[in-house]
Amino acid sequence: MGGAAVDDGPTGVKAPDGGWGWAVLFGCFVITGFSYAFPKAVSVFFKELIREFGVGYSDTAWISSILLAMLYGSGPLCSVLVNRFGCRPVMMVGGLFASLGMILASFATNIIHIYLSTGVITGLGLALNFQPSLIMLNRYFSEKRPLANGLAAAGSPVALCCLSPLGQALQYKYGWRGGFLILGGLLLNCCACGALMRPLIAPKKSEEDQEAAKSVEEKPKPKKLLDFSVFKDRGFLIYTVAAAIMVLGLFVPPVFVVSYAKELGNEDTKSALLLTILGFIDIFARPTCGIIAGLKWVRPRCVYFFSFAMIFNGVTDIIGSMSKDYGSLVVYCIFFGISYGMVGALQFEVLMAIVGTEKFSSAIGLVLLVEAVAVLVGPPGAGRLLDATKVYMYVFLLAGCEVVLSALVLCICNLLFIKKKPQEPDSSAKMEMAVMETEMEQLNKAHQDENETGEEGPQKPPTTETETNKDEEGITADSVDPEKVSKELTKTNGCVVEPESSL
Repeated sequence: MGGAAVDDGPTGVKAPDGGWGWAVLFGCFVITGFSYAFPKAVSVFFKELIREFGVGYSDTAWISSILLAMLYGSGPLCSVLVNRFGCRPVMMVGGLFASLGMILASFATNIIHIYLSTGVITGLGLALNFQPSLIMLNRYFSEKRPLANGLAAAGSPVALCCLSPLGQALQYKYGWRGGFLILGGLLLNCCACGALMRPLIAPKKSEEDQEAAKSVEEKPKPKKLLDFSVFKDRGFLIYTVAAAIMVLGLFVPPVFVVSYAKELGNEDTKSALLLTILGFIDIFARPTCGIIAGLKWVRPRCVYFFSFAMIFNGVTDIIGSMSKDYGSLVVYCIFFGISYGMVGALQFEVLMAIVGTEKFSSAIGLVLLVEAVAVLVGPPGAGRLLDATKVYMYVFLLAGCEVVLSALVLCICNLLFIKKKPQEPDSSAKMEMAVMETEMEQLNKAHQDENETGEEGPQKPPTTETETNKDEEGITADSVDPEKVSKELTKTNGCVVEPESSL
């Protein structure tokens, strides 16, 4: 969990880290923007819907809640469809669903019709686009994946800054029905983004490689539509628990910060400017965090970097809860935008690093399903607390404590329960080892050949162990017999040389 899981993906193709991957990144940028910003952008039509159908604000708020619930809760269904049909067809069908839901909603005669069309159908369509786009991004990028995740995540604040003013302009000129119809046409761009998700193709093998593959070929195992084996990974379990706790408080401050500013006596326009400041900072925070996460020293420790980002976000909420004027809320929104962008850029990068490319399609679906429950519980729970206490400070304190708790769970459990895998030798070291083994084999073979030729020719008498030791260690004074030496040492004329006279 502490480092990136490197694999070649289901197709056995190495991630290109560029090329057509930049087109995939652009598609993922647009899809992320639609998926996260659309539920908030639809809220500009709520006043018109209240007048049209005679319902309350809480009734219209369910539209955004159902949209988010479908985006998160249909994660396992998306995983099954992607593993069965692939990313590109699933995304193109999802784009049709997203557009169809908004078009049908423009003909709605009561609020229930909008729940079913905008909430369920459009929400399902966005879910069928969001998850496969992240899977394809993970397959196309490996070394540059943190940067790619950061750039793709920046689509959310960019789209929010564009869709909200566009929705207001459409409402003033065409009414809510015309606005829904035009937004439905705009969502057809999801199909174009889906068409960009070209699957990676393995390079053609030579005839020798194909024959070798056939000789060792085994029956391929059937691919699981939803791989529950990810729950055997401790790192995945820790991440899932921490993410569920984090989501309880992460989305609460953007929902209540405008109301908090109004409670302090600020005008509506001035209060709404806080979200613009937050979104503007968020646009630059996400790519910057992606660049930092891709550094050689940081990337192996991306889990701890993610924990730091969550602690930063939670502490910002806790300190921001003590704001007493507009200036302090502006400072709070600046720091919240930085920390919120860091969390947004890192959350899926860390999950990719934990489970790897092959299991990511199943892992993200299961994680989003767990987060769906937390998304439905978090903001309403904070609203209940506000109704009971009438104090905004408690809402921000609760949100900050939940995010900090999730960071501590992730960091401490990773330190206690995840063992680091031993590092494999580098490719250069492997090459050196292979060369040394080859040389040793050649030397042994040459030695065996010499022994065989020696057996055919005159054989030397075997050397005793004592003689070998003498050759190695030299002759000592105690081991020499003077008489024997005097007989052996002679001059060329045959005269015996005594040991004493030779000195």
